[in-house]
Amino acid sequence: MFFQKDIETLPRQEIEKIQLDKLKHITKYCYENVPMYKKKFDDAGFDPDKIRTLSDIKYMPFTTKADFRDNYPFGMFAVPMKKVTRIHASSGTTGKPTVVGYTKNDLDMWSDCMARLVTAAGASDDDIVQISFGYGLFTGALGLHYGLEKIGATVIPCSSGNTEKQVMLMKDFGTTALVATPSYALRIGEVAREMGVKGDELKLRLGLFGSEGCTPEMRSQIEDYLHILATDNYGMSELIGPGVSGECHLRQGLHFNEDHFLPEIISPDTCEVLGEGEEGELVITTLSKEALPVLRYRTKDITAITYEKCECGRTHARMKKTTGRSDDMLKIRGVNVFPSQIESVLMTIPQIAPHYQIVVTREGSSDRLEVKCELVDGSVLESFNALNELQSTIRHNLKTVLGLDTKVSLVEPKSLERFEGKAKRVFDLRNK
Repeated sequence: MFFQKDIETLPRQEIEKIQLDKLKHITKYCYENVPMYKKKFDDAGFDPDKIRTLSDIKYMPFTTKADFRDNYPFGMFAVPMKKVTRIHASSGTTGKPTVVGYTKNDLDMWSDCMARLVTAAGASDDDIVQISFGYGLFTGALGLHYGLEKIGATVIPCSSGNTEKQVMLMKDFGTTALVATPSYALRIGEVAREMGVKGDELKLRLGLFGSEGCTPEMRSQIEDYLHILATDNYGMSELIGPGVSGECHLRQGLHFNEDHFLPEIISPDTCEVLGEGEEGELVITTLSKEALPVLRYRTKDITAITYEKCECGRTHARMKKTTGRSDDMLKIRGVNVFPSQIESVLMTIPQIAPHYQIVVTREGSSDRLEVKCELVDGSVLESFNALNELQSTIRHNLKTVLGLDTKVSLVEPKSLERFEGKAKRVFDLRNK
């Protein structure tokens, strides 16, 4: 069991002492080794030697995604390439990818962080874990892979795709835990049913999910499909990959690895630092990374933080499941809409499958929101009354939550796209 009790149950005062010592070091390290940070600090009049308390971090400039793009590919590295042991990168679907590097010490720290989080979620050396993340430049697969191997679990590096084979291997190998995106976990469960594989034929008991958001309602669908306890873990390539925070088996928030990552919550509009329990944008400072240290990174993820001790005994800060991303929010006729709000409504309607699309268009000067919902039973399309009644119910429920009218389109079963990685469900066509 990989429970680092001496670190994970430290009193708050001792956690903050570790953080302050590391913050002083990493700030000066960045100033001396990363030209971008030297320029940022000099332009802002920020002296890295004058950090006295953790709250002094508020005077430090933010780091954004644009900084990675402006310094592509290796301009943010703090070490020469001969000390870089591994390189990962984002998918780069909107341009040049975000490139990240790791020293040997970074990789050791990363596997430690993941080992802690998968242990907290309930994984152990008795587990056979099927990793259905795509391998390659994406950080997710290898991040979980090395953490799981560190705790002694048996790892099956399946990658994503070939879903029928995934189900076959689960059954034949006795897989007990699954690593995947929530949307691909749903797809695996769906294909298992199509193949006639019943829940009691699989030994699955635990899901270690990440890489995309997952509402509580979607999680219930996954648990119903696969008969598992579904847990979330959080991270992003710019920070390290997965391993920043994750749920324990009690699922009362995602525990930060606070000796390696310093979290803040800010107002996305004013950038003011918010207090405990207040919802805003998550900002993270890496405290231990050597190759690519990142200071005050604006994640765009909306959440809140509590410092209360968890019932599991761990004392590190916990974050709420993210409600969405500030840059994913849709502004429709003056109303702020998060895709997660729509998902939460749809997942409570039994006639609707857990597959949907959100389409936003503009007619003249007015925005139009359409939600395409996939039916579980296509026979509904043959009854005008049943179809109309279901559409009316969904429209009413969406209006109650969103505060605006929505066009609801019901489509044939299995007609919407399935996903092996991150799901793309939102299509904003207003600027096309």
